[in-house]
Amino acid sequence: MNQHIERIALFIDGSNLYAAARSLGFDIDYKKLLNFFKKRGYLVRALYYTALIEDQEYSPIRPLVDWLDYNGYTMVTKPTKEFTDASGRRKIKGNMDIELAVDVLEMAQNLDHLYIFSGDGDFRRLVEAVQRQGKRVSIVSTVRSSPSMAADELRRQADEFLELEDLMPEISRGGTRLPPVDVGMPVGAVTTPEDTPQVEFYEDDGFDDYNDEDDFTENFGDEGQRA
Repeated sequence: MNQHIERIALFIDGSNLYAAARSLGFDIDYKKLLNFFKKRGYLVRALYYTALIEDQEYSPIRPLVDWLDYNGYTMVTKPTKEFTDASGRRKIKGNMDIELAVDVLEMAQNLDHLYIFSGDGDFRRLVEAVQRQGKRVSIVSTVRSSPSMAADELRRQADEFLELEDLMPEISRGGTRLPPVDVGMPVGAVTTPEDTPQVEFYEDDGFDDYNDEDDFTENFGDEGQRA
C-alpha cells in the first residue's frame, strides 16, 4: 500500500523568524531551510511575509526579497507605515499578521500540514480554526531566547512545536553559532565572522550579500519595526 505523503506549506513571518534566530545567535540559510522542509512532505508553497519601506533609495532587505523570489519562495509584501509615537520618535511599522492569516485559511483546504513560523499568541485562534478542518499545524519558534518568543497558548494549541534552536544545525549558515543578539540593537553593530563575504555596496550597512552561497538577513526587528 502506498504511503500517503503530506502536502505541506510554510508560512514565514519574516521579521519574527529573523528576531528569533538572532536572539539565539545564528543566521538563517534560506536554501537549507527550504531543503529541510522538503524532506518532511510534498512542499506545495513556502510563503515569506515582510513589509518594505517605499521611497527609499536603497533598502537593505531588497536583495533578500529578490533572492527568495527567484529561489522557491512566494513573497508577500506590503508598504510599511510611518508614524510618530507619544515621545515624538519616528517609527516604522509593517505588521503582516492579517496577510498571513488570510492565506492560511484560504490554502488550508488543499493541505495536510501547515507550518507557521511565528510565536505570536494572536495566532492561536487561527491554528484552532485550521485544526477544525482536520489539518495539522506546527509552530516554528523558540522558547530558549530571553524572553521566550513563543506564547504558551500558541504552543499548547499546535499539534507540534518545533524549537528553532534544535533546527539550527540544519538551517543555519554553515551550522555556526554567533553571539546572541538583542534584536532591539542596530543590526549594523552586530559582529559577523571574519570570513563572511562582504559586498562593497552593502558594507557600510552591516549586511552580507545574499547569493547561492551565503545568507542575507533582514534589517527588521519584531513586528516590522526597524531594528
